[in-house]
Amino acid sequence: MSGGRASWPAPAKLNLFLHIVGRRADGYHELQTVFQFVDLCDDIHIDVRSDGEIRLIAGAPGVPAETDLCVRAARALKDSSGSSLGANIRVVKRIPMGGGMGGGSSDAATCLVALNRLWRTGWPVQDLAQLGLQLGADVPVFIAGRAAWAEGSGSPHPALPAQCTAGM
Repeated sequence: MSGGRASWPAPAKLNLFLHIVGRRADGYHELQTVFQFVDLCDDIHIDVRSDGEIRLIAGAPGVPAETDLCVRAARALKDSSGSSLGANIRVVKRIPMGGGMGGGSSDAATCLVALNRLWRTGWPVQDLAQLGLQLGADVPVFIAGRAAWAEGSGSPHPALPAQCTAGM
């Protein structure tokens, strides 16, 4: 499937509320929240490569390719599925970084969903969500593609993102 090309929207999310319902012995908070998608989107452009290489053509400013969530998502799916294909990935950022709107998680989820289709791996949503959970706690919500209740553990430091396990 060399030369396959696609563009995909990666929506932002808002937390409609965020309740801290307890604190764990490890210092993390127990959280409850509801995620709602909004119209603000990053755009993910993917060109399938037949040589198996994963390349970030453009991504989030200041984020090296080796730590970029789209690259990590593509490599995770490639390794887990055994696909011989690769991808050139270009991310057009519109979702503010560090604003709690899930831009990186949405980008990673969108890459997983898009590459699952483009590479014809045939993974069900539940398997993609499990793979996505390794990349970030919010990623499964974006893979599911709908508003969701989430609960789980959150970082003890307020400047770090919440680590929620999404209910799907």
